[in-house]
This record gives sequence, C-alpha cells and structure tokens, in this order.
Amino acid sequence: MSEKVEETNAILLGYCALDGDTAAKDDSMAELARLANTAGLLSLGIYVQRRKKIHPRTFIGEGFIEVSLAHAEKNEAGDKADLLIFDHDLTGSQARNIEKRFSLPVMDRTEVILRIFHAHARTREARLQVRLAELKYELPRVKSMWGHLDRERSGSGAGGGAAFRGMGEKQSEMDRQKLQREIYEIEKTLKKLIRQIDTQKKLRQKQCKNIGLVGYTNAGKSTLFNRLTNAGVLVEDKLFATLDSTSRSLELGNGKEAVISDTVGFISSLPHHLVASFRATLKEAEEADFLIHLTDISDENFQKHMADVETVLKTIGANHIPHMLVFNKIDRVSETVIKGTRNFYPDAQFISAATGRNVDLFLRSLGESLHPTTKMTLLIPLTEQRLIHDIHTLGRVHETTYEDEGVRMTVEIAKGDMRPLARYRVD
Repeated sequence: MSEKVEETNAILLGYCALDGDTAAKDDSMAELARLANTAGLLSLGIYVQRRKKIHPRTFIGEGFIEVSLAHAEKNEAGDKADLLIFDHDLTGSQARNIEKRFSLPVMDRTEVILRIFHAHARTREARLQVRLAELKYELPRVKSMWGHLDRERSGSGAGGGAAFRGMGEKQSEMDRQKLQREIYEIEKTLKKLIRQIDTQKKLRQKQCKNIGLVGYTNAGKSTLFNRLTNAGVLVEDKLFATLDSTSRSLELGNGKEAVISDTVGFISSLPHHLVASFRATLKEAEEADFLIHLTDISDENFQKHMADVETVLKTIGANHIPHMLVFNKIDRVSETVIKGTRNFYPDAQFISAATGRNVDLFLRSLGESLHPTTKMTLLIPLTEQRLIHDIHTLGRVHETTYEDEGVRMTVEIAKGDMRPLARYRVD
C-alpha cells in the first residue's frame, strides 16, 4: 500500500491600490493560483488587500495576513497553511519579517515561477538558464539577508558589541561576490551556447526559412508543433511545460521547407531578469525570419495575453519580425465567438491544434507568407520533360493541356522560383 503524499497548502496574497484595477488584479491572482498548482502547491484561498500604499515591512498589513490565515484554515478538512505566496516580488527583509511574525515560509511570484522552471528544465542549457535566473533574483536580496546581524549585535548591550558591528555587511559582501562569480561563469557558458545556435542558424539559412512559434504559456504551442512536425514534444495542460527550444523541419506543402522552433511560453509581468536569463532559448524567436503568434481563443483574457507577448517580443528586439496571428483551441468556443474575433482580426488564422481543424488552411497561408506565389501560364516544349517534372515539384499545377508546340500549364509558383521559367511564360 503506497503512502499518501503530503501536500503543501498555501494561501495566496495580493495587494491592490485603492485606485487600482480590481479586475486586472483578480486575473493576476487567478494566474498565480494556476502557477501554484503547476508548482505542486495546493491553494487554501486567495486574498487581496486594498490599501493606499504598500506596507514597507510586510508588503501588506499584518492584521490582514492574520485574518486571511484564520479564514483559510476554517475548511472542512481542517487543513492548515504551510506557506504564504505573494503575487508580487518581495524584498529579502519583507520576506524575513513575514516569516518571523507568522512562523511560516514565504514565496513570491518569481520564486513560484523558478520552482516550476526547476521541475521542467531537462537539458543542460535550460538548467543553466534556470540557475542564472535564480542567482539574479538572489543578488539584490543578499544585503537585506544579513543586515539583522548588525542590528542584533549592536542592540545586545554586550561590551564587545562594537567589535561585531559590520559582521552582517562583511557576510553580505562575501555572498554577493560569490553570486557574481557564479553569474559570470554561467553567462560565459551560455554565450558559447548562443554562438553555437548562431552557427546552426547560419547553416539552416542557406537551406530554408526559420520560423519561431511564440505565445502565452499554455496557448497550445507544443500541441501545434507536434501536429506540424510529429516531434513528440511533451504536452501538458500546465504553465511552462516547455522550457527548451526544439527545432524541426516543416513541410509547407508548396514544395518548400522551413525550420520551426517551439519556444518557452511568455507570461504577464515576467520579471526582466527571467527574460534575460532565457536569452539562449529566446534566441530562436529573436532571430527568426518569421513568427507564429499563437493565442488561446478560449481564454477570456486572450487580448491581454497577446499584449504581454508583444511586450516580451519588444524586450528581446523581435517585434519587427514579420508574424502571423493564429487563434488556437477553436474547438472549445462557439462559432459566434470565432466570427466575432475574426471581425476584429480579419488577417488571423483560426485553428484547433488538438483536432487538426483548419491546420491545412493555416499551413497553406504560412507557405504563402514565407514564399509569396504568382499564377502564370507556361508553354513548355515537349523536349523539356525534366522541367515539367520540376514545375510539379516547385509549385501547384492548376491546368495542363497538350498542344503541338508543347505542354501548356497554368501554375501557381513561388516568385523566387520564377526566373528559370520566365522564357516559357505566355500569359
């Protein structure tokens, strides 16, 4: 008989200014709940304090935290909270003050994301990037971690108190230097990996276009990637299921090939140091020839999520890259929703990566975007049988008639492939 796995129970706490957007805060807290669930943490309740400004010592009021704990622990199972999770980044002193006051460990939003990253990092590259993100998160908090030593020593009243003054400062400086050395070594290693990516990209560029698949986390990128390439990438209904960039060859259906790369999902309020740490993974999006921006149409907040993705693309300098907006999961919404969204985004594609609906139409549109085609009529001499075969390979033949002078063909072909055929054009 297997033992029952103990769950970690948490309450989720947030702050909203008196003049703040309560709907946006509710959405953010709901997303924090999903993050906590993905990290294997069970939520006992969500509580948001509306107040004029942030409390400098404990971020939100101690009384509000106390009342929230008491309310959350009045559940049928009698479960107690093991952890406090804040929907904001806390300073080291704030986290320590809360932990000391309530005798409970504290996590903030970034720490929850880092916990998920830890669980999903499979390759050496991803593990290095996660470690780099952790170090950059810890670095500004080092000083406040040891400041209490100086205060305790100086306030102890002991005759030798003055001799101990500055111990915390010395310890924090030693820790800071240690973290900086590790950051330097990891960044040096990641730069080598990025150079390797650049070299591989240059080799691929000689052969075909590079496509980056981007979108809000859990938009269905890996599902679409698998359907297009049969790659067998892990698909989970969880946030940040994909951390490693995976590239595969993609048949566009017009005789052309491309290389498509699945990338890490984006999220709202993604801390800058996390974006910077995952630069090696995001390199595929940053240097793509074309981007597919996948959006979950069944998510009522998809417009905000689209804006969040655009923000990250701008941060990494990829907002200038041509892109196609693709709404996924149309199998989960009504035709009315699809029609209404299409009116607002007439150039977008609407698909279901899970069922395959409209994926062929999307692929045809993608091929046209990467390799614009033109329709023309050719008259190919009967002696040029090899050329006739090439035309069938390069483009789409709409009509073929045999005449005394040769084979008349109406074809749709990429403009880049027209040059050797120009002499046979008769339209």
